[in-house]
Amino acid sequence: MIQIPDKNTNMFIDIRTSLFAIYLFLIGDSSALSNWPYTENPSIAVLIVLFSLLVVVYLMNLLIGLLNIAIEEDNNRVSYLMQKAEILAEIELFYLLPNQRRWQTWFPEVIHYYADVDKTRVEIKRLIKEGEWDTKEFIEMRKNLFKVLQIEHNPVDNEVVLEKLKSHDEKLDKLEELERLLKEIRAK
Repeated sequence: MIQIPDKNTNMFIDIRTSLFAIYLFLIGDSSALSNWPYTENPSIAVLIVLFSLLVVVYLMNLLIGLLNIAIEEDNNRVSYLMQKAEILAEIELFYLLPNQRRWQTWFPEVIHYYADVDKTRVEIKRLIKEGEWDTKEFIEMRKNLFKVLQIEHNPVDNEVVLEKLKSHDEKLDKLEELERLLKEIRAK
């Protein structure tokens, strides 16, 4: 009547089958532990409860961490505005009739934009400091913006440009030194 445990009845005899039993227990199949009555072995019942709780808490924390990373990457204002612009462009191209696209009330010639003066001044100074402001676009608008925001900027005297020129001078000096060494080697 009583069967002696073997590999078929006790999955915890071999390390490979015990790992498989743990995997089965993770997906909800507790048949590997059905050979032992829980009333006679309360330690098994305690271990099952602890395993269930700890695995659930660990997996939920792992999921929350992964979602948090994904949300941080996508939760910025720029990506929101880019996606909004793409959706509006798609609506304008595919869902509006040609006569609707010509309506001046929907698509005006000039769009007015409000910007806070202090934030604009800080951002322009940051762009100048990082060397991203000096381009050849909208020169008159830039001059007017400097006047209104009371920012003094001489593009010729920009520190970033001077630093770049110094680094280029150092590279030129190194190239001249290399050319001199090559001439000496060729002369020998």
